[in-house]
Amino acid sequence: MSFPCTMLTVLVFLIAVSNGAKILGVFPYPAYSHYQLGDRIFKELSARGHEVTVITPYKENNLTENFKQVLLTNTLAEAEGLRKNLFTDHSNLNALQKLITIDLLGLTFCEKALNDTKVKEFLQIDQKFDAVIVHQFSTEAYKGFCNHFKAPCISIVTMLAPNWVNHQMGNPGSPAYIPETFVDFSSDMNFLERCYNTFVYLTSLFVSYMHTLPKHNELLQKYFPNAPSIYDVYYNSSLVLINSHVSLTTALPLLPNIIEVAGYHVKTPKKLPDQLQLFLDEAKEGVIYFSLGSNLKSKDLPIAKRNAFLKVFAKLKQKVLWKWEHNILSDKSDNVIIKKWWPQQDILAHPNVKLFISHGGLLSVIEAVYHGIPLLGIPVFGDQAKNLNLAEKGGYGLSVPYNRLSEETLTDAINQLLKNPKYAQIAKQRSKIMHDEPMKPLDKAMFWIEYVIRHKGASHLRSPTLKLTWYQYFLLDVFLFLFLILTVLLFFIFKFYVGFVKPNIHLIQKLKNQ
Repeated sequence: MSFPCTMLTVLVFLIAVSNGAKILGVFPYPAYSHYQLGDRIFKELSARGHEVTVITPYKENNLTENFKQVLLTNTLAEAEGLRKNLFTDHSNLNALQKLITIDLLGLTFCEKALNDTKVKEFLQIDQKFDAVIVHQFSTEAYKGFCNHFKAPCISIVTMLAPNWVNHQMGNPGSPAYIPETFVDFSSDMNFLERCYNTFVYLTSLFVSYMHTLPKHNELLQKYFPNAPSIYDVYYNSSLVLINSHVSLTTALPLLPNIIEVAGYHVKTPKKLPDQLQLFLDEAKEGVIYFSLGSNLKSKDLPIAKRNAFLKVFAKLKQKVLWKWEHNILSDKSDNVIIKKWWPQQDILAHPNVKLFISHGGLLSVIEAVYHGIPLLGIPVFGDQAKNLNLAEKGGYGLSVPYNRLSEETLTDAINQLLKNPKYAQIAKQRSKIMHDEPMKPLDKAMFWIEYVIRHKGASHLRSPTLKLTWYQYFLLDVFLFLFLILTVLLFFIFKFYVGFVKPNIHLIQKLKNQ
């Protein structure tokens, strides 16, 4: 690049930075897949000239001049300890147990982040931000940063449109057709499923208002000076970005400040290493890609489950790329190649990949749909079962629950997905739906973040239902008023009948006879 061109590039960058906003990202939760979603947003904001500061436990090695970190030191080790027991401790939890587990983890890691020395020091600095972007995952106390810096609050929700968003944004969300976050149903529920979903809905509301939010209020009062009530910040979000899309789930009603942006983390495929490219190109029978994500580790699978995969893979004509977090995997067949890390998105973009075996994490499901690849899911914890239930209902995947995983169930599911062409056809159709948008999801996220900044919180997008109490929202006061009017009216009719009509019935009869 010539010297004038270099100077021009620098000048354009400096102009962009001078016009950019100052943004704080609050993503201290120690789950790397969640951090990836925040990081993609923050890096793009930085590239567009905004000054970004991020609170996180994940260190970035190549920080730019307008991208800073407040690096936490006290969360990753504990999260790693919890991760080792995921296969044994979380594979059989019901919806309410999952909800309570997520709430307790959220409270635990919220306190660890707010109690971190670097965060305490950061809060003492006199500074201003144009927006605060928080990770919302049972982490409501993080919204104290919005109030502390007097900035609009933007939430990133890393799950498929969870119902807790509806309550705080005033968005309609009836349990009659919207399954609860950890209920593994689709919107097409029968009577008993609607009963169960309603029970979980009411129970989760009770737990939230009687336990979770009061606990977050304690954290808010403890770590933020002169903090308001948690309810003042809880209902004060300017924008929510949801990692969801109609190609993944059924159509749902959404207010204008709740934006679906699923797929924004997917990047343009990069060139594969020569050896891997050759391996994929020469796989005439196709390739199966197998990964359990960043939280679950294949190397931690019990021996019986691991051997089930080995036996099934050995019988296949297809080649298998397996994310195995160890240098050695004994008894593997020649068609299986292991590696601690694979460039997943770039592999899934290759036309010879015929099947993706996954844990059912939302990012993996999104990437399968994005690239139009059938999905076989092995759900273990969290929202994985729900994500895979939607894939199964949608016709582009199958699910084998972890506690039913065996050589037989795995063989049956893989054969169905590989031999029945409908799965690949539907996966490709879903991919077309995901891509058929007026703008890319990352651009959409950028537009709405900058929109909120331009309009100082965009209060005109807020639902008027947030000004109503619960009994006003459900019209209970109106129904009570109508009931009272009807009662009074019936009372006077009764009194009129008893006091006038009944004593004079004989006179009325005599008049009729004349």
